[in-house]
Amino acid sequence: MKVLMSGNEAIARGAYEDGVAFASAYPGTPSTEIIEAFSKYDGVYSEWAPNEKVALEVGIGAALAGARALVVMKHVGVNVAADPLFTVSYTGTEGGLVIISADDPSMHSSQNEQDNRNYARAAKIPMLEPSDSSEAKEYIKIAFRLSEEFDTPVFLRTTTRLAHSKSVVDLEEPKRHVGKREFRYDPSKYVMVPAKARERRIEVERRMERLREFAETFPQNRMEIRDTRVGIITAGMPYNYAKDVFPDYSYLKLGMVHPLPSGLIREFASQVKKIYVVEELDPIIEEQIRAMGIEVIGKEAFPYTGEFDPGIIEAGITGAKTEREVLLDRLLPQRPPNLCPGCPHRGLFYVLGKLKVFVTGDIGCYTLSFMKPLEGLHSCVCMGASVGMAHGMDKVLGEQGKVVGVLGDSTFIHSGITPLLNMAYNKSNAVIVICDNRTTAMTGMQEHPATGFTLQGEATKALDFVKLAQALGIENIQVIDPFDIKDTRRVIKEELSRKGPSLVISRAPCALLAVKQKMDRRAPLRVDPDKCIGCKACLGLGCPPISWQRFEDMDTQTEKKTKKQEGIARIDSTICNGCTLCQQLCGAGAIVEVTGDE
Repeated sequence: MKVLMSGNEAIARGAYEDGVAFASAYPGTPSTEIIEAFSKYDGVYSEWAPNEKVALEVGIGAALAGARALVVMKHVGVNVAADPLFTVSYTGTEGGLVIISADDPSMHSSQNEQDNRNYARAAKIPMLEPSDSSEAKEYIKIAFRLSEEFDTPVFLRTTTRLAHSKSVVDLEEPKRHVGKREFRYDPSKYVMVPAKARERRIEVERRMERLREFAETFPQNRMEIRDTRVGIITAGMPYNYAKDVFPDYSYLKLGMVHPLPSGLIREFASQVKKIYVVEELDPIIEEQIRAMGIEVIGKEAFPYTGEFDPGIIEAGITGAKTEREVLLDRLLPQRPPNLCPGCPHRGLFYVLGKLKVFVTGDIGCYTLSFMKPLEGLHSCVCMGASVGMAHGMDKVLGEQGKVVGVLGDSTFIHSGITPLLNMAYNKSNAVIVICDNRTTAMTGMQEHPATGFTLQGEATKALDFVKLAQALGIENIQVIDPFDIKDTRRVIKEELSRKGPSLVISRAPCALLAVKQKMDRRAPLRVDPDKCIGCKACLGLGCPPISWQRFEDMDTQTEKKTKKQEGIARIDSTICNGCTLCQQLCGAGAIVEVTGDE
């Protein structure tokens, strides 16, 4: 049966069809939907891990026990998992172990644009890269076979475009759960003390040599010889873009991007006159081909950064810029991303933006608060960095400055616990705020260890942030409602005045979670035009339902109330969820509830 699937859905389907029954992951765009789709199949086990390092270690354990294990993460997650990654390359895997690295060219939802093909080379792990959903489904099966045949973890690299675009996939009957290999004790293989690691290091090189030989006859590395005046060597999504504009050129399409098939590359080079290497981000393939003594055109024609598209490739090869159809003959107003109406982060960051403190931020929806009008966040580096950075700044600034570190509940579990322990141990005076919105909101409201539910929806032990902080040695702990601006300001200022590390837990559910779980909704609000004095205080929240309307743009029947007042605020009650933040700021009492007859 043929169906339309995204790359993420196809990877999950391929794993299911291949009898994979174990998966672990940490949510992160663009990889999140893989584990969510996989978890819905019958007879499989899948879980959210606190972070990618734990996810990989869990997967390693499952593979060593003889199972096929799928571990999923976005590209920056591999940074977190790098510690076990480099050593499992030495130990091998016993069962199958496949790691999905979902890269994000153009940084649609990421803080950097790293090319994780570099990890495959550095860790000496084979990497496959599909170019559409159909290949994604098949490549995950190939990856498990390679892992088991060569006793190695295998990378499957995707990108945002592959993960979220859809193409036709042929569904097949799934295998029954693949039986585990016989478990065996082998300390000389799995205990990486230096003496044994040296032995395994040699085995890694032997394995890589076998993989290089395998790459030469790997069917997914294929030549398409047509017009021999130009040959293109490429892999993944760029193959589709190049074929779109140059269907008659010759191609060497690489399904395995590490190790490269040097013999096949030389054969292809002997059949074409000019070679272009088309690859997004780093010149990984280009540099290796140049090292072989083969002249190619690569990054001198194509950009180092951002996603490719057919126009970029056409311009790189021909120098011509394609005229694109203009869909609109007028410019649209800018629409920067914004916190949702009723977001619990808005009140907190409104307060922080008014205080003269440096706010070290983190990865999450709340990162948007760095923009106007809130301007309540001043840094964002990686998961958990807000805590460590706040401590470091405090130690340097001392009494000269106050620092607040802010991170989400899932982010705190991911990477904030250890630096919070460090703050207690090293006597920090910084204040840390956990934005506890009861879910992993940014990637689609996934569960985590503090929500009380597993990926499978089963009730489980919920992490208590207060008790955890006390166990770590934090004595100053307060829980606030971020929808109460006055109390939020009081607590933050109070904790900034204390000696020693402080933890503030800003607790209120994500607005989308509240809708999903059908929590009680407050009455929406509106502006009483007769009471609004035009002070614009409510506009400082940057809440989407609130807008400003000048008198001169209104109906002629509306009269100015004073010569100084330019207009009045408006609230779109259809998207207001009645959080009352604007009402708390309105000194004129002009913001009131919408009654049933309005």
